[in-house]
Amino acid sequence: MACSSLIMLKDSSIFFVNLYTGYFYGVFYTFFEVFPLVFRPFYDFNLGQTGLAFLSCFIGVIIALLGYFAYLYFYIIPDNLNNGFREQEHRLVPAVIGSFLLPVGLFMFAWTADSNINWSVPLVGVGIFVIGHFWTMQSLFIYIPFSYPKYAASLFVGNSIWRSATAGASVVFARPLFINLGVHKGVTLLAGLSVVGIFGTIAIYTFGKRLRARSKFAES
Repeated sequence: MACSSLIMLKDSSIFFVNLYTGYFYGVFYTFFEVFPLVFRPFYDFNLGQTGLAFLSCFIGVIIALLGYFAYLYFYIIPDNLNNGFREQEHRLVPAVIGSFLLPVGLFMFAWTADSNINWSVPLVGVGIFVIGHFWTMQSLFIYIPFSYPKYAASLFVGNSIWRSATAGASVVFARPLFINLGVHKGVTLLAGLSVVGIFGTIAIYTFGKRLRARSKFAES
């Protein structure tokens, strides 16, 4: 843990990966607070129906899995066979796409969670967010061991602790956030903050090789 904390403080790529994955992991856990504030008062869902709304996350994961498998089967595997293993940043393409889907899904949920709009529409936004969540995390977690093979185990432990801490904290602040700002403004705030992650992901994709060359811990 001490090693991963040191690398996080000294390596900008790891700092961003931990901060970003922790953030949208925490945002996911805010759904446990916001769903009852949306589907019970706006759509008259009972407790069981509100629980069933979380099936949108399951559907999002299935779509994300199918899309990621297609990406591996039709692009990555043939590309590796024809061109060999490229630089680590080449594997961040799904993360770049996913970083856009994260705020899109949240904005869609925030702006369509209304009694005048069918309940399925905000759940589509949740599904889009989950797809972006899966693709982004999957790609970043592949990038780490390729770039930092010597410290991969320690970095994954540190990231797991960081994500768990932010998830626990998000459950604490989520309800006051949505009560004080309202669901629409509260989720919009979270979506707006997630836009910053787009620039960070693109920066690693574009300048990752230079960052690895400057790092004391990464391998080129």
